[in-house]
Amino acid sequence: MTRQDKVDLIEDLTQSFKEANAMIICDYRGLQVKQLESLRKIAKDSNIRVQVIKNKLAAIALKQAGFLEVDLKDTNIYIWSNDQIVLSKIVCKFQEENAENFSVKFGYFDNDVVDSKHILAVSKLPTRDELIGMLLSIWNAPVRYFVTGLSNLKKQKEE
Repeated sequence: MTRQDKVDLIEDLTQSFKEANAMIICDYRGLQVKQLESLRKIAKDSNIRVQVIKNKLAAIALKQAGFLEVDLKDTNIYIWSNDQIVLSKIVCKFQEENAENFSVKFGYFDNDVVDSKHILAVSKLPTRDELIGMLLSIWNAPVRYFVTGLSNLKKQKEE
C-alpha cells in the first residue's frame, strides 16, 4: 500500500467515522473467512460497515473524526453504523454464535467510549421498528376490544 493509498484510506475512513453514530471494535482472531463473510453480509443488509483496518491508520482516522483516543492493540475489526441498537444486536448475536473466535472489546456511542457490557445492554433494547409496532398495538387495542364486545353482544342478542 503506497503512501497516497494510505492517505486516501484515512480520508475516506475519517469521513465515514464522522457520519457514524456508533462504532464497535472487536477482536476477530481465529475467525474463518467464511464466518467473516457472513458477518459482512448481515451487516450490509442493515447498512452497517465492517472493515479490518491497520491499527495505526484507524487511530489516525479516529482522531481526525473527533473520537477519544484509545490504545488499539492486536487484531481489530471495526464495525460502524448510524443505528446503535441494530449495530449492537448484530454484533452481540454474531459474538454468541462465534464466542471462541470473536469478542467485543469496546465501542463508541455518540463519541463516548463504552465497554462490552454497555453494548450488550443496548442490544437488548427494542429497535425503532419494534417500538413502532408496540405503539400501534397499544393504539389499536381499544378499537379491537370495542369490536370484540360488539361481536359478543350481537351473538348474545341472536341467541
